Amino acid sequence: MGEIVIFGAGGRTGRAAVAEAVRRGHRVTAVVRNPDAYRELAGEGVRVVAGDVTDADAVAERAAGHDAAIAAVHDPGAQAEAFFTAAARALLDGLERAGVRRLVTVGLAANLELAPGVPLMDAPGFPPEFRAFSLAHAAGTAVLRAADTTTVDWLVVSPAGDFDHTGTPGGRWTAATGDFAARVTPADLALVLLDEIDSPRHHRTHLGVAGA
Repeated sequence: MGEIVIFGAGGRTGRAAVAEAVRRGHRVTAVVRNPDAYRELAGEGVRVVAGDVTDADAVAERAAGHDAAIAAVHDPGAQAEAFFTAAARALLDGLERAGVRRLVTVGLAANLELAPGVPLMDAPGFPPEFRAFSLAHAAGTAVLRAADTTTVDWLVVSPAGDFDHTGTPGGRWTAATGDFAARVTPADLALVLLDEIDSPRHHRTHLGVAGA
């Protein structure tokens, strides 16, 4: 049993992570922009609080006393690259100050490599309308990769292809490279997020996953 802070707890993946963390006996601080809109998240083992993932002081305050952090964040009202890079910097700074050493964040399949130096978004058939958002996500990951001196052991986890929002969770997952056809449910992705907190196996990299 541990203390986990989850930034972006109100989204589909964030909610799945909260549920899986509670199922495993962890205590959760669920960080959202507007707690009044997510009162149903609160319950035994879950505290819902307001917080700004792009503000290092706010991250440090919310993360204090926790063992690990999950970030499943997105702000549709913000310029995407500015948001993801600011969030990455604030998480690294704030978590380090709070003494939190493990961060698992949710990324995009578009940035998984099909071959060395060739991301999925450069493959034929990738929807061009998603490219700018994919590049913004990649910029956030680049901030993590460039943080050579950080004490935060970070990991980016994403579907190898896309989410399956209507399928039945299988309760298993497998590591996978970028694959347009691969699918994973939010609940099964949450298994990965918590597995990588409870027993970390991947470090400072981008892990693609699919349902097994």
